[in-house]
Amino acid sequence: MLKKFKLYFLKKQTDKNLLQRDVSQRNTSLKYMGFLIDETFFNDFEKLFKFGTELGLQRKDIKQFTFLETKKKVPSLRENQISNKEFNWKGEIQNEEAKEFLNFPFDAIIGLYKGKHDYLDAMMAQSKAKFKIGFNNADDRLYDLLLTIDLKNPETFKSEVGKYLKILKKI
Repeated sequence: MLKKFKLYFLKKQTDKNLLQRDVSQRNTSLKYMGFLIDETFFNDFEKLFKFGTELGLQRKDIKQFTFLETKKKVPSLRENQISNKEFNWKGEIQNEEAKEFLNFPFDAIIGLYKGKHDYLDAMMAQSKAKFKIGFNNADDRLYDLLLTIDLKNPETFKSEVGKYLKILKKI
């Protein structure tokens, strides 16, 4: 029952954040890039840093934050990670690192997860990133650019994202 309340309020929080989104800086050039990742779907984080450096960014200008749904109380020593347990019943994030990540004004943020995901969608909606990129069957209200590609193929991912960032004159 509590899970239903949490998901209901997460969706309400997402809708509220979408209404408050500032899109006036959407066309700025790329200086800072963020990745919001579902760890069950993607876990080779070094490839993302390499991709960012190939786009001309320095490693320090690339940030990653991951989500891992917890089923047991297993402590994690990883930084920049959030779980479903760190959202209260009102759908608010209780993780200070996540709040800091979401408040950072990335020039572009990429959501690396499949389709609709209640927790990651809420985080993406709350993000202060200027330009948001999503993939396959995602909630189109959250993103400025949606790509239909196989995310398991890193070369296709890199070429398509790079191509569109060039077309949009971000790099």
